[in-house]
Amino acid sequence: MEGMTFQRARSDEQREARRQAILDTAAAMLCEMPVADVSLNELSRRVGLAKSNVLRYFESREAVLLELLDYFLRAWLPEVTAELAAGVDPDRPATERAGQLADVLSRSLAARVQLCDLIGAQGGVLEHNVSVEVILRHKRATVEILGQAIDLIRHHLPEVGDDAQTVCLQALIMAGALSSYCSPPASVLAAYQHEPGLAALQFELGPSLRLAIITAILGTLPRD
Repeated sequence: MEGMTFQRARSDEQREARRQAILDTAAAMLCEMPVADVSLNELSRRVGLAKSNVLRYFESREAVLLELLDYFLRAWLPEVTAELAAGVDPDRPATERAGQLADVLSRSLAARVQLCDLIGAQGGVLEHNVSVEVILRHKRATVEILGQAIDLIRHHLPEVGDDAQTVCLQALIMAGALSSYCSPPASVLAAYQHEPGLAALQFELGPSLRLAIITAILGTLPRD
């Protein structure tokens, strides 16, 4: 992708291809750097467009990343649907299915580091420097995607009832929050190595996320 150049987009198909190229380039950058380091200047350079041309398609860096978040969530949904179908046994008791659900959700989200990083940056970074129109488009997409994810949780664990929404939201929010703690910078890692007593502050994303999800699920299950 890096170094490509474009002629002026003259058709809807060309404009859509240009938008997708920008999103694909931003996604590739997230494999190399944290969200905070993805700049509009570097994005423009890699996609082969002037910054002013990138801004014809997305009003800001944050608008690019918000749309990328929606894109990642949409891609995640069919994958986690299949993972839940394979990983949750409908014949097991509710508490066992809760554990299986937590296993699948935590493993699935922890494997998608870029998605977790974007969720973690959503409220504090990505929803700033964007217009109401962009926010509305993003929130509507989020509601649609979350509705399907909530239905999945309710399908595999109907005992949670309407609290499936709480479980879904907490799983995603904790994935975003924990991702920043589980990928510390080199200076923090060096501090942990220098002083082993600080290791209690070091987290691994998968197990930490599983604990958060199972806690949320068990807190919503009906009690005898």
